[in-house]
Amino acid sequence: MRKFIFLPLALLSFFGFSQKKISDSLLRSVNFKMYPSNWWLGMKNPHLQLVIRGKNFGKGELLFDPKENPDIKLDGIQKVKNPNFLFLNFTIGPNAKPGNLKFGIHYLDNWYVLGLPLEKRSPGNGKTWARGINSSDFIYLLMPDRFSNGDPNNDHYANMRDTVADRKNPLARHGGDLQGVINYLDYIQQLGATAIWLTPVIENDMPLEKEPSGMLSGYHGYWFTDHYEIDKRMGGKEAYLKLVAAAHEHGLKIIQDAVYNHIGAEHWIMKDLPDSNWINWWPSYQNTNHREEAIFDIHASANDREIMEAGWFVPHLPDLNLRNPLLATYLIQQAIWMTQTFQLDGWRVDTYKYCDPLFLNNLNAALEKEFPSITSLGEATVNTVAAGAYFCRNNLNVPWKSNLTGILDFPVCNAMLEALKKKYGWSDGVMALYTTLAEDMLYKNPMNNCIFLDNHDKDRFYSVVDENMNNFQMGIGLLLTERGIPHVYYGTEILMKNFKNPSDAMVREDFPGGFTGDLKNKFLESGRTDSENIAFNYVTRLATFRKTSSALTMGALMQYIPSKGLYVYFRYDSNQTILCALNSDTLSASLHFEDYKERTRYFDTATDIMTGSMYTLSEMMNIPARSIRILELKKRPTANKVVH
Repeated sequence: MRKFIFLPLALLSFFGFSQKKISDSLLRSVNFKMYPSNWWLGMKNPHLQLVIRGKNFGKGELLFDPKENPDIKLDGIQKVKNPNFLFLNFTIGPNAKPGNLKFGIHYLDNWYVLGLPLEKRSPGNGKTWARGINSSDFIYLLMPDRFSNGDPNNDHYANMRDTVADRKNPLARHGGDLQGVINYLDYIQQLGATAIWLTPVIENDMPLEKEPSGMLSGYHGYWFTDHYEIDKRMGGKEAYLKLVAAAHEHGLKIIQDAVYNHIGAEHWIMKDLPDSNWINWWPSYQNTNHREEAIFDIHASANDREIMEAGWFVPHLPDLNLRNPLLATYLIQQAIWMTQTFQLDGWRVDTYKYCDPLFLNNLNAALEKEFPSITSLGEATVNTVAAGAYFCRNNLNVPWKSNLTGILDFPVCNAMLEALKKKYGWSDGVMALYTTLAEDMLYKNPMNNCIFLDNHDKDRFYSVVDENMNNFQMGIGLLLTERGIPHVYYGTEILMKNFKNPSDAMVREDFPGGFTGDLKNKFLESGRTDSENIAFNYVTRLATFRKTSSALTMGALMQYIPSKGLYVYFRYDSNQTILCALNSDTLSASLHFEDYKERTRYFDTATDIMTGSMYTLSEMMNIPARSIRILELKKRPTANKVVH
């Protein structure tokens, strides 16, 4: 956040202040901040809420001269209980010019002259940035602190509450930063990813907090202390701007991680609370019940719903009252400011199901108004497909209709893992995946959901599938061929493993090679084992093929009821058809193309996209036990176009 204080005497005359007494305090820097720190002309929403935070500024008198601010209207002044805050509401007209929005504050015989920079919007909205995330993308999820340390000079700051960077302690910060991500953009691009989702980069100036696993640092990024600051241990604003620019040059989109449900206890909102109703208070500490059913259950208790939405995650994460209009506007404007300033492409919203529904819809609508191609993915850790559909655009007949682009699809994640882990049964194994996807009718567009095998809150995929390469390849095959937007968690591609025991830190270990002193550099082929290279090459080959596959990126899905352990599905459009056959059984299976003639009748050959082997559709194909085969079907030269 930049500080703006305009104190030259020449500026005072524009308010007619030239005869006013100017105390010596005016000649010194005044400790205050404005949120946002700048804004833009030509916004679709011309209204701006400016928050001014400074010692007793709310007690002062405001002077706004329309002559000095052509085509800018002061709509109102709002004060809150805390005298350190002043809320100003402006309308910026279509003919306003670049420069400073000027106003003055008079308090105790002192005049403070301030200016908010108004700038032209940079071009490229929806074309080179703010492009949104869709099913043609493949997301690489990484945690900057654990990915790579590109600048050891920002590891420690004596003026921050947590000064430690200790790689020997899994609960401490390790020193990874945004320069480290920049250093390995080539690697991410080589893998076949098209977008990067970083866990939060916003300032987390929190001390160590006691959690069940021990004294934990905020290395993960989810304990915000200032929404408008990029954590300087990550490299600050300049490093983030540099990263986004470099990523875009590599053809990679950037997804920012947001948290609206709560803040860190050391956030200025909590330390200098504008008003008590900015926080969800309880007579005594109340934890959320984590039961999303209480939100949409027609039989639910109102008390259960209130606890779900307004209960706290943990004592050091105050729960925000998103129904407060001043707070809601502050957060929505921050999302717009971030998108415009850093030229983001999409958003991932943490703890989505815990937030006030009206706030969420207003947030999404405001972002899409300014950035029509922007998309947001909500983290809704739900138990059922119906629950997942409820929190995004859906076909449900419910009183509240979400306008969210899509969710992180936990039901499909769980079903894919079950398909790999459990034996086939009436509702088990691959049948669980089939039946889960059969409920896609509840979503407005299930292709907008993000599918995954693991993430920073789940056990590592390779450990879940018993460190078995066949299981690994089956899972990656599903991930990159099923409907939706796939994301892979950093290190999964090189077989990083572990369970969340005794803490989440066990599945958030450093990427080998990203830190000085690492014995192996897994970013390089030479630093990986044979098995790791097999895994990396499998992901890369399939992800690279997917990039140019219209069927896998944008095509329809048709799935067949599994036969024993054999699950066959097609991805197809008018230009391409892909047949996927997953054999989850311990015995080989026979694939008879004729059994799927609804989709195969227009073709006579099939090519395995991973091996290049070719098959004729008139013969039976053997699918080995515990394997997946991904086949591109070829048309007869005289055949008509495929009919959907």
